[in-house]
Amino acid sequence: MGVSMMQRKTSVLLGVRSVLLLSMTAGIAQAAEWSDTAIMLSYGTQFSEPFKNNADGSAFDIDKQIISLVHTSGYKYGTNFFHVNLHQSNNEPNGNVSGKGAQEAYAMYRHTLDYEKIIAKIDNKPDFIRGYGLTLGFDWNTKNDDYGSNREMWMVGPTIMFDVPGFLNFNILGYYESNKPNVIDGKYTYDPYLALQLVWGLPIQQTGLEFNGTAVWMSEKGKNEFGGKTKPEIFIDASLMYDVGTALGAKAQSIKIGPAYQYWKNKYGNDTKGEAGKGATTSVPMIRAAYHF
Repeated sequence: MGVSMMQRKTSVLLGVRSVLLLSMTAGIAQAAEWSDTAIMLSYGTQFSEPFKNNADGSAFDIDKQIISLVHTSGYKYGTNFFHVNLHQSNNEPNGNVSGKGAQEAYAMYRHTLDYEKIIAKIDNKPDFIRGYGLTLGFDWNTKNDDYGSNREMWMVGPTIMFDVPGFLNFNILGYYESNKPNVIDGKYTYDPYLALQLVWGLPIQQTGLEFNGTAVWMSEKGKNEFGGKTKPEIFIDASLMYDVGTALGAKAQSIKIGPAYQYWKNKYGNDTKGEAGKGATTSVPMIRAAYHF
């Protein structure tokens, strides 16, 4: 990669970070018009990880408990979304921790600026469109296994907000990702890549059920830190949550429980048909519970 290309990538990344930090500051400075904060617990026994496979080539099944803190709020100019996961796996192969078990932290932040709240009302937009916006954000993770992932992802792009009960948003995001794992010296920066994302929270009226989820397609991102080609990714996390708060004598919508499912093909761009093996694609049912403050 030439110096000029590196300079352009660095300039774009710095620009994204600057705009994001400004928008975060603006969001924090404004009083929230509404907010929802929850602690969530997810558990599954069929998680998998790239390069962690059985002798017969099948994915090694990993038990994981995931504790999450989730916050969503709206203010004068848009919305904020913050989500942090703490992963605990007790049987995951790991040369760094007595041969098995690993911990991981994964945090994400999204800030959506609403065009009509900032610029002007849009007349004659389709009935099924609630509005348009600009979404900025970042992801960060760290893990204490042999590989030692330490990723940063910055993203920006337009958002379409559909007019449905609850919410349904479609994002087109440009991603800028870097990683500094244990296995290399210094930080490695991938090629910028594209992501198409659908996020939803849809109440099923008069049932106490809510269908929540995220679905993302991510393009390839050039070569990885070892010189191999990365692959496009598909990530889906969906849950069907039932409001049990009222039945338990608590506030309505405060306690929810239900089944969940996660699918992640070619996790972090690793080829499930290549050296990373079947473990690079996760397909795991879960049980999930949430307490909303």
